[in-house]
Amino acid sequence: MPWTHLLLALAVVAVWGTNFVVIRYGLDAFEPLAFAALRFAASALPWMLFIRRPAVRWRTLAAFGVLLGVGQFGLLFLAMRGHITPGLASLVIQVQVFFTIGLSMLLHGERVRTYQIVGLLCAVGGLGLIAGHVDATLSVLGLALVLLAAFFWACANLVAKSAGRVDMLGFMVWSSAFAAPPLALLSLVFEGPQALWTGVQHASAAAWAAVAWQALGNTLFGYGAWNWLLSRHPAASVAPLALLVPVFGMGASAFWLGEPLPPWKLGAAALVLLGLALIILWPHARARWLRRETLAQAD
Repeated sequence: MPWTHLLLALAVVAVWGTNFVVIRYGLDAFEPLAFAALRFAASALPWMLFIRRPAVRWRTLAAFGVLLGVGQFGLLFLAMRGHITPGLASLVIQVQVFFTIGLSMLLHGERVRTYQIVGLLCAVGGLGLIAGHVDATLSVLGLALVLLAAFFWACANLVAKSAGRVDMLGFMVWSSAFAAPPLALLSLVFEGPQALWTGVQHASAAAWAAVAWQALGNTLFGYGAWNWLLSRHPAASVAPLALLVPVFGMGASAFWLGEPLPPWKLGAAALVLLGLALIILWPHARARWLRRETLAQAD
């Protein structure tokens, strides 16, 4: 991978990681569900006028939009409104990898591998360490909401996989149109009829910048650039860089918000990241080792 492409990949994971701090700033101005509704509305409009709808069924776009918008981000925003710190949220949400694998096994009969069990045990150990340190900055509710958000993200991953090879930027834009209305309706019901309108009326420039960052940075740039890289390089070269998302997330939260990083939190991060690394890297490392063995035997 050329160094310019590597820098682009690092820019994407930096945007995705630091986005958790941006979310926290946005939640100071908007109610969680109202903020999520604005985020997906800005991800859909006006971009739907310029980006062609991908060649997938409407129900696929709708399912992905609802699962990602309401399921993942709606719950994540609720959790980050005083129930979990941005750094920990950026770490815990990554267990979507294990939920995705589990759902694939359940629904498609995929076999469980030894390295996947070992990776899962490492991640469970990290989550157990986090659960053992519930305090004013982390509640049981916050941890449960982020885990549930990770589950819905995994469900959205399976929907996206069922769509096949499509323009993911267009997929994100058009599916966002199905996420915004139910989020706005839920905000109306649970946060009150004035939540969205009052937030829009009194939001500062910084608050609108947080909304724009969600739509332009996280969605259009992030997913667009990431899928551009995946189309030009092997997934084994690109996907492992996603392991840096919680690194950027925890680092940004410590730097900008003063989130403490005690030894237990670093230990939990190490266990979860080790589990993720095993899941993502082991198959490629083993395939490379087998190729070398085959070539050595041929010589």
